[in-house]
Amino acid sequence: MSAVRRAAVLGLGFAIALSAAAAAADSRSERLDPQGAMARSEQAVGRILGNYVLTDSNGNRLALASYRGKPLIISLVYTSCSSICPPTTQHLIAAVNEARRVLGEERFAVLTVGFDARHDTPAHLAQFAATQGVKFPNWRLASGDAGTLDALLRDLGFSYVAVAGGFDHVAQTTIVDQDGRISRHVYGDDFPIQMLIEPLKDAVYGIARPVSLSGIIDRIRFICTAYDPGAGRYRIDYGLIFGSVIAACSLLVFGGVLLREWRRSARA
Repeated sequence: MSAVRRAAVLGLGFAIALSAAAAAADSRSERLDPQGAMARSEQAVGRILGNYVLTDSNGNRLALASYRGKPLIISLVYTSCSSICPPTTQHLIAAVNEARRVLGEERFAVLTVGFDARHDTPAHLAQFAATQGVKFPNWRLASGDAGTLDALLRDLGFSYVAVAGGFDHVAQTTIVDQDGRISRHVYGDDFPIQMLIEPLKDAVYGIARPVSLSGIIDRIRFICTAYDPGAGRYRIDYGLIFGSVIAACSLLVFGGVLLREWRRSARA
């Protein structure tokens, strides 16, 4: 966990440095404090997002409450960004592709929020989506008025400051569980995909479900889906499945023996 933590901090600092470098140099401009930004972001973990209503890239109202019931990935960008936001979005597309393959296409949703209330209009959001190649049906882009965005960003613990030529901001991707609670932040524009998929896997398979065949299959997939660093992707570890089946059978046999002995002693 310490290595993951170091990677997150390094990714945060790297993203902030690139974002600042992309803005026009201005010694009088305010700059973002990386340590303070990290602290505010981490303090938001466990917080439940308010039911804010945004406007999506088609001009339709989008209530965050509509995402309750399944996990949600939230990515924060501004559409005029030419440095951090495009590569962050491209990397997120690759990670979401892998998550859809491993977890299922409809098991979670993605929302890109444009935090520049003045310029992130539906038209600009649609253009950003087209330019970046965001084509998944469960991935929407949205923004809102200044007051709504300020409240949402406070909930998310997201930090940014206006600088000459753009914004100095944290490259932050947030995982929200099915109850609207923030479960994890991922930082940087090139994070290891398991930093996103592992907590997302917890959120997807952690949904309380009645005992059923599909629920049992989900638990097996949760246990046996593992990241293969050699292949750079997730796979089902059939050895874990075989071991789980053997362990279950052994428990059943052992339970049967105990039950038989208990009945025998009871008769005696």
